[in-house]
Amino acid sequence: MFQTIEEVMGAWKNEADGTRRIMNALTDASLKQAVAKDHRTLARIAWHIIGSIPEMMNRTGLAVSSPKESDPIPTSAAKIQQAYDKAAAALTDEIKAKWDDDTLQIEDNMYGMTWKRGLTMAILMNHQTHHRGQMTVLMRQAGLKVPGVYGPAKEEWVSYTLEPPAV
Repeated sequence: MFQTIEEVMGAWKNEADGTRRIMNALTDASLKQAVAKDHRTLARIAWHIIGSIPEMMNRTGLAVSSPKESDPIPTSAAKIQQAYDKAAAALTDEIKAKWDDDTLQIEDNMYGMTWKRGLTMAILMNHQTHHRGQMTVLMRQAGLKVPGVYGPAKEEWVSYTLEPPAV
């Protein structure tokens, strides 16, 4: 859980940048990739990440303006990327304008539980990380190059003049 706005903003910037790298690697053709017919597509997972930002954070009294998960999913990877950028920036702007360190201790009803706002931010970021991981599997299945987020992806090891890990 976060204790200061500075911690929140630093972590959010890192997580949003990582999600941007993943979203930026998507192509229009890859958006239909799913592990099976009855599972989410890359587009649906990306849209879920985007829609979760206002859905979750508006429960804390913020007014994050961005597409809702129930809105039609764009068929353009670029439009999905733009929607993510808008949602991530809107959250940053709202926190900077309305929260301070003390705000992170305020408790909100979140899905029938009581969470401090610092915890809500941590859960939002963990949720996003979870779905980014799902996306990377589908991206490989779609033949896309997966960008590294917390370190180099397999395809990036050579740029670090390192041997890729053994498989």
